[in-house]
Amino acid sequence: MTRINGFIGRRNFLKFAGTSGLAIAATTIGGSLTGSIEQTAIADVSPANFNPVNPGQAIKLLLDGNQRFIQYKRQYPHQSLARLQLVAKAQYPFAAILGCADSRVPAEIIFDQGLGDLFVVRVAGNVASDMVIGSLEYTTAVLGTQLIVVLGHTKCGAVAAAGKNEPLPGRMGYMAESIKPALTNLNSHDAVIANVQYQAKKLQQSSTILGQRLQSDKLKIIGACYDIDTGKVNLIP
Repeated sequence: MTRINGFIGRRNFLKFAGTSGLAIAATTIGGSLTGSIEQTAIADVSPANFNPVNPGQAIKLLLDGNQRFIQYKRQYPHQSLARLQLVAKAQYPFAAILGCADSRVPAEIIFDQGLGDLFVVRVAGNVASDMVIGSLEYTTAVLGTQLIVVLGHTKCGAVAAAGKNEPLPGRMGYMAESIKPALTNLNSHDAVIANVQYQAKKLQQSSTILGQRLQSDKLKIIGACYDIDTGKVNLIP
């Protein structure tokens, strides 16, 4: 099977998916998702990673790394030339992060991780759009990642803008509309948490692939919130 930088080519991905029980491919990575096709997809794809990190281990690795970050004891793991050359052949990230595009919340830094450790999807307001869902389907179904963390953060401008219920210029309105369903009469901190919970639930309900992997205990989706002032990540129940 042809693999370039850890990615399976479109044709080979469809062939791989078909031989592994995927009757109808939902989409190609980087293409647009359509609800009708995605809903008919069968998600029992066998990932190429034969030794994945289980969700419990992945959570511990993330929280331990965050502790090193806030205690100024970062180890900068997996950032050597040897690591670069190793992951150039294939990638098997132990966790996926759906995070906000805010420049103050770089996942690899706040979790003290390195090359090939995290599959990170960042978009304002950590919104679970179709393109985001497709990316997370890829890392779970093909790369074998068993943990997805929806990571919000305090002082999130996207959540604040959605809460104001005012028109936004350009395409920023689409972002706000994707957050508004999570918000009622909440203060800013509670709104961030509510949005994380809403987007995590959307991942579970909007994707056949993720949903089936959750049901078969091959995936765990959790929420977390990063404190801009302290650097600490707290899990959301």
